[in-house]
Amino acid sequence: MEATNDETKALEDPPKAEATPPEAPQQALSKNAQKKLLKQQKYEAKKAEKKAQAKEQKKKEVERKRREWNQTLESVPEEERSKLIESRKSLRKERMEKRSDEREKKIERLTKAKQCGQNIIIDLEFSHLMTSSEINSLAQQIMYCYAVNGRCTCPGHLWLTGCGGETGSQLQRLPGYEKWIIEKENGSYIEAFQEQKENLVYLTADSENVIDELDPKKIYIVGGLVDRNRWKGITMKKAQEQGIQTGKLPIGSYMKMSSSQVLTVNQVIEILLKFLETRDWNTSFFQVIPQRKRCGADTDTLKNEEVNGEEIQETEGQSDTKKQCVELNDAN
Repeated sequence: MEATNDETKALEDPPKAEATPPEAPQQALSKNAQKKLLKQQKYEAKKAEKKAQAKEQKKKEVERKRREWNQTLESVPEEERSKLIESRKSLRKERMEKRSDEREKKIERLTKAKQCGQNIIIDLEFSHLMTSSEINSLAQQIMYCYAVNGRCTCPGHLWLTGCGGETGSQLQRLPGYEKWIIEKENGSYIEAFQEQKENLVYLTADSENVIDELDPKKIYIVGGLVDRNRWKGITMKKAQEQGIQTGKLPIGSYMKMSSSQVLTVNQVIEILLKFLETRDWNTSFFQVIPQRKRCGADTDTLKNEEVNGEEIQETEGQSDTKKQCVELNDAN
C-alpha cells in the first residue's frame, strides 16, 4: 500500500524536538558573596559536627540512666521494686495526658486561626533560583515557623503558595507535614486570592512603605528565598510587576542593625506572630532578632534612624529543628 501525501511528508520531515526553556541565568558571585558563602559552608559543617556529637552524648546519657534504673531495681526488695515501677508508669501516663491536652489545645487554636486569624503567606515560587542546600534550609525554616505558630496564644493563618516546585517536594519529606494545619496551594497567591488582590501586601526591605500596624484585612506575603545576595530586589520587582502593594517592617524605628533589615523567613514570621500577641514592635524585634545582627546602641537614640547594608543569610532556630519535629508529628 502506498503512503498518502501527508504520510510521506511526515516521514520525510519528522517533528522537531521541542526546545527546552533556557535556565534562569545564574549571576556570578562577588568576592564578598563568595566569602559569605564559604563562611556559611564552614558554619554548616561545624553545626553538623556539633549535632553528631550531641546525638552521641544523648545516646550515652540514655544508656547511663537505663543502667542506673536497673541497678536501683536490683538493689531493693521485690515489694519496693513494684512500687518504683508503678510510680514510673504513673508519671509517664501523666506526661502523656499533659502532652495530649496541649496537642488538643494547639489544634483548637490553629483551627480557629483558619477562620479569623491574620493571613500570612510564604511565597515558594523561587525554588529555581536556589541550590539544593538552600531549598533544604528554607524547608527547615518553614518547619520552625509552623512550630512557633502552633505555640502562639494568638496564631496566624499561615499559607504556603507555589508548593508545586522543588521546595514543596522538600517539604513533603518532613515528618508529619501532611498533618500540618496550614493552607497549601500549588498555585500562586495571586490565584489563591484573585478576588482579594487589593489586600495583598508583599513584605520587602526595599519598600518605602513602613508598616506601623498589621491590618487584619490585609494578607501579608513573605518571600521564601534563601541567600538573596544573588537576587537583590527580586521580591520588590515581583510585587511591582504583579501590581500589588508592598511594605516593610519598622525595624529602623526601634533598633539599628549591624548588617541589614533583611531577615530570614523564620525571623520575619516569628516577628509578625510576636506582634500579633503583644501589639508591640519593640518587644517583637528585640525578642526575635539575634544580638549579633544588632548594633549595641541605645534604642531611643536610634529612633527613626534609617538602616542600610548587605544581608547576611543564616537560619535562626534550626538548632531546635529536631525538637520541633516531635511537636509537628503530634500535630493531629
